[in-house]
Amino acid sequence: MKFKSRLLSILSLVLLLFVSISAPAQSSRNKKHVIIGYVGGYHGLYDITMVDAKKLTHINYAFVVIKNNRAYLEHEKTDTVNFRNLLKLKKINPDIKLLISIGGWGGSRNFSDAVLTDTAREGFAASAVAIVRKYKLDGVDIDWEYPNDIGAGNIYRPEDKHNYTLMFRKLRLDLDTLEKQTGSKKLLTTAVGGFTRFLTLTEMGDASKYLDYVSLMTYDFAQDSLHIVLHHTNLYSSKGYKTLCSADIAVHDFMAAGVPADKLVVGVAFYGHTLVAADSQKMILGARTAAIHVRGGGGGYTFIKDSLINQKGYKYYRDKDAGAPYLYNADLRQFITFDDEWSVKNKCRYVKKNGLAGVMFWEYASDKKEYLLKEIDKDLTF
Repeated sequence: MKFKSRLLSILSLVLLLFVSISAPAQSSRNKKHVIIGYVGGYHGLYDITMVDAKKLTHINYAFVVIKNNRAYLEHEKTDTVNFRNLLKLKKINPDIKLLISIGGWGGSRNFSDAVLTDTAREGFAASAVAIVRKYKLDGVDIDWEYPNDIGAGNIYRPEDKHNYTLMFRKLRLDLDTLEKQTGSKKLLTTAVGGFTRFLTLTEMGDASKYLDYVSLMTYDFAQDSLHIVLHHTNLYSSKGYKTLCSADIAVHDFMAAGVPADKLVVGVAFYGHTLVAADSQKMILGARTAAIHVRGGGGGYTFIKDSLINQKGYKYYRDKDAGAPYLYNADLRQFITFDDEWSVKNKCRYVKKNGLAGVMFWEYASDKKEYLLKEIDKDLTF
């Protein structure tokens, strides 16, 4: 009996050891990369029944603006209701994080002034963290477009380059204090221009030390100033023309600048761009454009998929070199560039292959049927 009892004890110990070793491996297989979705508070009261909390890890609420050098809720009545409703999603996914996103293309005008001096940075950081504290949120996302560079009429100056880093340092200190007071992790993230020039205007290697994630806005690459038909959210370079921007170029440039791979998040566009070729062409990529370019003119992806792909004269194509789809209507000479399930799968594979943090997308309401989010969820779930 003693031998049998001892044998059972040994077997139990071996089983316990096996479980303790295998359990972390099992949980890591189920673990997702980050999936960060921007939700537009500027829409007004947000229909949270549209938001699938189980498929997201983070929601960035866009946008908080800057007024009198302070973070400011421009639509406080609806913003506060949206915060309460979005926080209810934690009942569905307790791990989901809700952050305020400050700035945006139309809201970055006053960043430079707000972080110009130590005193200004202290006031700005305190105001941002006060919003996080008051509404029991999970952190701050900064979307400054762009430090030390022109944006949508924003103030900019050479001092932005270093002040950008100092801003994050102060925000991180204040969020750490709040974290200690609440016992709840507080995040600091940023969205950055997905192009090489952004790195000459900032100190991203130093700034990234204070950040949890750096989301690359690897979209809006199609610009009027280039005067050619090109993709707006391509993963790789196209062989049809000289590519100045791609997600792959951005990732490697940011890593070379000192941003760790496991903090980098690749951007996905939930909307299209429409460009018009100057002439009717068989080889549309790289063709000259007419003076018409509509950001978002292709509509959100739900509309593109349901109403345009291989319909109404729009033929679907894939640029396999770039990992990017497009539509072309020869009669109208209209080129629509966007992300679809195929390109999203390519981006998710790239994220996993290169040890990146995950993906981010702009913006939830542009794909109400969640065609792309479902693909992201499937591809980034182990």
